Amino acid sequence: MTDFGRSLCTDLDTATGREWLVANGRGGYAMGTVSGIRTRCYHGLLVAALDPPLGRTLLVAQTDETVRINDTEVSLATHRWADGTVAPRGWIHLDRFHREGPVPVWTYAAGDALLEKRVWMEHGEATTYVRYTLTRAQAPVPLTAKVLTTYRDHHATTQANGWSMDVSPGEEGVRVTAFDGAVPVYLRSAGADAQPRHAWYRDFHLSTETDRGLTDQEDSLCAARFSATLQPGASVTLVFSTDPEASLDGADALDRVQRRDERLLTQAGLEDAPADIRDLARAADTFIVNRSTDDVPDGRSVIAGYPWFGDWGRDTMIALPGLTLPTGRADVATTILRTYGQYVDRGMIPNRFPDRGDAPEYNTVDATLWYVEALRATVEATGDLDVLRDLWPVLREMVDWQEKGTRYGIRVDPKDGLLRAGEPGVQLTWMDAKVGDWVVTPRIRKPVEINALWYNALRCMETFSELIGEPSDPWSERADRVAAHFDRFWDPDRQVCRDVLDGPDGDDSSLRPNQLFAVSLPHSPLSPEQQRAVVDACSSALITPHGLRSLAPSDPAYCGSYGGSPHDRDAAYHQGTVWSWLLGPFVKAHYRVYGDRARARSFLAPLRRHLVEGGLLGSISEIFDGDPPFASRGAPAQAWGVAQLLEAWAMLEE
Repeated sequence: MTDFGRSLCTDLDTATGREWLVANGRGGYAMGTVSGIRTRCYHGLLVAALDPPLGRTLLVAQTDETVRINDTEVSLATHRWADGTVAPRGWIHLDRFHREGPVPVWTYAAGDALLEKRVWMEHGEATTYVRYTLTRAQAPVPLTAKVLTTYRDHHATTQANGWSMDVSPGEEGVRVTAFDGAVPVYLRSAGADAQPRHAWYRDFHLSTETDRGLTDQEDSLCAARFSATLQPGASVTLVFSTDPEASLDGADALDRVQRRDERLLTQAGLEDAPADIRDLARAADTFIVNRSTDDVPDGRSVIAGYPWFGDWGRDTMIALPGLTLPTGRADVATTILRTYGQYVDRGMIPNRFPDRGDAPEYNTVDATLWYVEALRATVEATGDLDVLRDLWPVLREMVDWQEKGTRYGIRVDPKDGLLRAGEPGVQLTWMDAKVGDWVVTPRIRKPVEINALWYNALRCMETFSELIGEPSDPWSERADRVAAHFDRFWDPDRQVCRDVLDGPDGDDSSLRPNQLFAVSLPHSPLSPEQQRAVVDACSSALITPHGLRSLAPSDPAYCGSYGGSPHDRDAAYHQGTVWSWLLGPFVKAHYRVYGDRARARSFLAPLRRHLVEGGLLGSISEIFDGDPPFASRGAPAQAWGVAQLLEAWAMLEE
């Protein structure tokens, strides 16, 4: 369980280095640090998806609270300013931080008083609740909370520059309209008096953006001041929302979020599971979002990672089985598959849905193949042949386009039946970093994991056809042909698979983790001896406590540290950086070849500890440095990292 006492809470670096996140199922979220210092441009109490699940806009940055104890004013807020000053110093009063299910809770000690603060979002609404409870005091305690607002894309920063917002009193609160045409945000409370304000706080320092080589200063507008006097045992709730009718009953709203959490765990059958696995199930829920389409008005998708990723096709399909099946949400899995089925174009599903309603981007070769595997896992878990029959035309279209050729040179090679892909200047596999016109790992022609997925997809089509009474021979023949030529990947001298065949500069023999998928997927084209050799090679050169390196340290191109400018980070992204999601395929492959459940489970232990020790509490970081001490990097919460860990754990528990 996440439960920090005073010794950790009052260590400023530790408390600032630990983050929390809550989400609303629409792409919106609230996020911050334990200490209260905002270190990212993404930190805020209300980031609303104005075009769900995208169009994410920061509306409320933070609250700045003070209490009066024995005629002494005590500030509970903590800010870091551009000149390096940390003021006020509210973190020194932080006595405890823990989570009650999905809800983060801060306990402040001032004098003999204890004040608890909770933050959560209403599921399905752009509404954040901040609730204060005076759990101990000898006398009533006056509380004031200034609300700092803005209106900007969550990737950006705010500069005041004479910006004047319309801040006006409203029913039980304040209405803020940033500019003509902006969505109003309502700052309200049923138990506190609200006074409009219009005062800019300037030059907050966002230290994580400094580390990322990005703009690291911004301003926030104090738009309201709430005041209330709390009796011992009493509570008051502030409500921030784009909905003027959002409920102001904080007790009822808190009960709703807690009851929903209980239902999710009950549905998953995880009420009695270890605390970290329950946290994984909660984390899984944060990534599942609504994406309505004309044909699937209740459509669903998956946010690839918080805070900056949207819903990406590849990430969605890799994460789908782990996010939904171990958590008892197979209905969500089928809905996601149906949703993405509506977007198939020339045999491809989109890799990314851009913000601002732009057209989807189809620059991926593997998302389509992961779609087939996600459907296989779902049908195997549910026995739902209706979804298989409904999507059969989509599946056939996907495979037919791979055969005859689609975008970016994606086409089956008639000489050997293997799938080739790629053009100069385009990144199509999951190793997709690009710096300007430079594709760091182009992997043009025949990547090993693409052909492992292609073989797996053909075997799945063989099984699917049998299940719904279609001829299976055409799929069997294609799969047999791929299996016969897959041996071209095998390097008998090194006892590993080559990473790419027939590239512009010949075969690429870099030792990377991509060959694992030729072992971890349900259908493998490798012999048992080859499978074991692949696992052994990855064990000796690529495995780390939190995932697998993307390149062996012995390679001249290896980079063991991920950091610096965007250029530096992208250059290292797939050149040694550790990826948490790869631990799932590794554990599946290891168990497949060795059959040792306890040994396979032991590889999961460090990443499970990361849930309570890592950067974003209760979730899995996207990446880690390739060199010790393997510091967490990238997005602090990543869907496929959570999904693969949960899927591997469930497999080993069966």
